[in-house]
Amino acid sequence: MALRTPLSRLFTVLLAGVLAGLVLAVAALPGNLLLGFTARAALGGYAALPEALRTPATPQRSYLYANDGRTLITTFYDVNRTDVPLEDIAPVMRQAIVAAEDRRFHGHGGADLRGLARALVANVRGGETAQGGSTLTMQYVRNVLKTDPGRTAEERAAATEQTIGRKVQEIRYATALEQRLGKDEILNRYLNIAYFGSGAYGIAAASQRYFGKAPAQLTLAESALLAGLVQSPEAYSPIDGDRQAALDRRAYVLDAMVETGAISAEQAAAARTEKLTLKPTPQPNGCTAVASGHDDWGFFCDYLRSWWLTQPAFGATAEEREQALRRGGYTVVTSLDPQVQATAQKQATSVYSYDNARALPIAAVEPGTGRVLAMAVNRKYSLEPNPAGQTNHPNTVNPLISGGDGVDGYQAGSTFKLFTMLAALEAGKPLATGFDAPGRLPTRYAAEGEGSCDGRWCPVNANPEWMDGYRMMWDGFGRSVNTYFVWLAEQVGPEKVVEMAQRLGITFRADADAAFAADNAENWGSFTLGVATTTPLDLANAYATVAAEGTYCTPLPVVSVTAADGARVPVGEPSCERVLDADVARAATDAARCPVGQQSAFGQCNGGTATSVNRILDGRPVAGKTGSSERNGTESFVGFTPQVAVAGIAANPDDSTDSVGGAVQARVIDAVARVIATAVDGQPEQAFGVPSRDLVGEPRRPVERREPERRPQPPIEEDDPLADLRRWLDRRG
Repeated sequence: MALRTPLSRLFTVLLAGVLAGLVLAVAALPGNLLLGFTARAALGGYAALPEALRTPATPQRSYLYANDGRTLITTFYDVNRTDVPLEDIAPVMRQAIVAAEDRRFHGHGGADLRGLARALVANVRGGETAQGGSTLTMQYVRNVLKTDPGRTAEERAAATEQTIGRKVQEIRYATALEQRLGKDEILNRYLNIAYFGSGAYGIAAASQRYFGKAPAQLTLAESALLAGLVQSPEAYSPIDGDRQAALDRRAYVLDAMVETGAISAEQAAAARTEKLTLKPTPQPNGCTAVASGHDDWGFFCDYLRSWWLTQPAFGATAEEREQALRRGGYTVVTSLDPQVQATAQKQATSVYSYDNARALPIAAVEPGTGRVLAMAVNRKYSLEPNPAGQTNHPNTVNPLISGGDGVDGYQAGSTFKLFTMLAALEAGKPLATGFDAPGRLPTRYAAEGEGSCDGRWCPVNANPEWMDGYRMMWDGFGRSVNTYFVWLAEQVGPEKVVEMAQRLGITFRADADAAFAADNAENWGSFTLGVATTTPLDLANAYATVAAEGTYCTPLPVVSVTAADGARVPVGEPSCERVLDADVARAATDAARCPVGQQSAFGQCNGGTATSVNRILDGRPVAGKTGSSERNGTESFVGFTPQVAVAGIAANPDDSTDSVGGAVQARVIDAVARVIATAVDGQPEQAFGVPSRDLVGEPRRPVERREPERRPQPPIEEDDPLADLRRWLDRRG
């Protein structure tokens, strides 16, 4: 402990002398006069107390859990503190704190005047006192006033000033509290606010910080040690201070407990010889301090925090909401599914390592609620510096999965054909709408340079032999025929396709995309080929809307939020609305069975770009779509069942000119499919709804085209280093 300066020592002596004279005079009065003094000290009563004393609003730590309500993700706090009821604190801990700090606690009315007199006289004489002059109630008053966030910095500082006025006010407030509150309530409040050193405020934080356990599990020896810390937390702390001083102080508390009759001398002797076994447990604080071994959870945590800052229930401004998260003592059960997250992270890192500049961000969403089940990417959510020359890997805190803060997203290629199909179905065009798709399609949209025909944009099919010819929505979607969908978008109007994408939650974060959508959507013919940037989260949620038969739900990262007082905050319920006719969604889903190697309800699928999905899902009803941007700059896949939608996009977040290559598409497909398999494991199999005949139409094939002849190929072995390339070539014919 720091030595007092001569001036501060002199001031203490003078102050103590004045107070000692005052208190001794009062203490010598007859009992009835003493009672009268304390009554007058409480002038104004409970109602006149500061609000913080009547309704404690001390800062508390907020907890974030996974959707099981048990798996801790992280905590947020300015002050490491959590309130617990008295019954959740070990009885020996309650007895120890009384013995250490206020042995007459159960006999005084808030201010122990005789005890204060003895302490002051001892201080004047320079001796040690067995107890301080302030009662537990007075200490509680001081702790509340010096930490009250509703008071100014000057007012908080005044709560610990060495003045007669402050001490008299403390006595008055303590007496008023005792006239209204029971001893158990005061003791509970005290134990929940006292500082125990090493950053731990309150007994719950202290028992976790020092012993890694709940306060109900504290032993006698542990309780005595913690109770001894309160007098001088930093000096006695066995973690940050003097270990032997902590043990000596523990022995003092045990002796005091014997004197109060709380324990026997034999119990004290046994506890005194007990070895001090600490389990220092630092509490994580914020998204960069998620549970050990789960630094991938930080991306979800960051998304939740961004969502929190938009919720009016937590304050009028983003600053107030941030304060609420760090000081409000909330219990947040998030939507993160640990098993789905683990699979998503495993799959993302199996495609690209943490140290690869390329990334595979993956998002999983629950249809019908919008709850986000997983957000994974082959990056560590960390502020640690990266090796020279590596911008965003292996460490980053950028929102690579959800977008925002400068992350616009990635082109998702033909996954956007879904929006064209939905717009066409909504316009009354049935699934059987046919078109003899050419290998190259001249359009009405002006274009120059490569990809133009006489000043017009001319998209081509990636694999003409497999894609060209008469197509309907089923096989046009299954085989991902560019010219069919560009033609279809022309029929309904590209602006309708753009509007459909926005309706399903696609956000244009890139300025150029936003401007085109706002000012020139009717000429955005290439939109159907996925040239706008998006994120896995937006894409998964858009497809989840179709899986939910046209019900769009705002992405939601929580299941429930409970305030410190146990009240449920009304922010965990899904926010959903119907944005599509259910029949339109069913029809689109029927066509989306084709890419994944399954059959539509009307037998019209005849080829797909992601047929391995059916094998991985073991025939369970599933739908989805692949996507490749120009020159295979990115490779994407979105898959869905009625219970989950998952999207993954392989890209280089730092360099859009770095093409990931078409060969990786097979691995992206497999990765997403395995995440779906984990998400539906153990859930009952659900069938997709069948669309009405009005949206099916009359399938017809005026031009019969044979499949290209393909030589029989040997089975692809999983350990074949060229397996991914072979699958890709196999799908391309």
